[in-house]
Amino acid sequence: MPQERDSRDRTTRFFRLRKIATLTELVLHLACSARTVHRRLADCQAIHSYNQNGRYYTLPQIPSFDDHGLWRYRGVFFSRYGNLPETFVQLVHAAPGGLTASEAGELLGLRPSSFLWPLRNHPALKREKHEGLYVYWASDPARRAAQQRHRAQQSSSTRPPTDAEAIALLLEKIKQPSLNVEALSARLREQHVRVEPERIAQFFAHHGLEVKKTPASP
Repeated sequence: MPQERDSRDRTTRFFRLRKIATLTELVLHLACSARTVHRRLADCQAIHSYNQNGRYYTLPQIPSFDDHGLWRYRGVFFSRYGNLPETFVQLVHAAPGGLTASEAGELLGLRPSSFLWPLRNHPALKREKHEGLYVYWASDPARRAAQQRHRAQQSSSTRPPTDAEAIALLLEKIKQPSLNVEALSARLREQHVRVEPERIAQFFAHHGLEVKKTPASP
């Protein structure tokens, strides 16, 4: 119908101008009910953000997705895979060595504790401890075995901290003995010293030093 086609055109033009929008903004712009807007969004195959409580929408042709299928715009994050659980599953399956909590958080731009715990038993994933950290692998045995081999090869060739990095790490550990490897890594990043949690765990293990275990969640 002409009226419906005009409404779809207005929706498309609005997204081309704004790129992203909330339901409230669309209701005001289109001067129609929320139910009608939902119908228009479905017609346009709109996708919603995986952060900001899914409040924002965009059209599939708007984002410039990166190699991981992710797009960030003004602090709002979208995925070509749709919702956050499906996005995480796809990222894990695509990762050569699976993903740790910190790696997943860095990719997605989210705190791992905000989304990982409910996914620990997802049927498409396998969560296991590897060198003191939980790693999320693909549940498919063949793919998981390949990921584990890749991570083992990476771990065997992982560069230990430099003297300067080791000193910064030990000083931070002395000041904050209760911090786990994730928190230590974050504190070092604030000082522009980048030592990944995996390398911190290996450093402490190599020197026989105790370190607070990463909590079971995520």
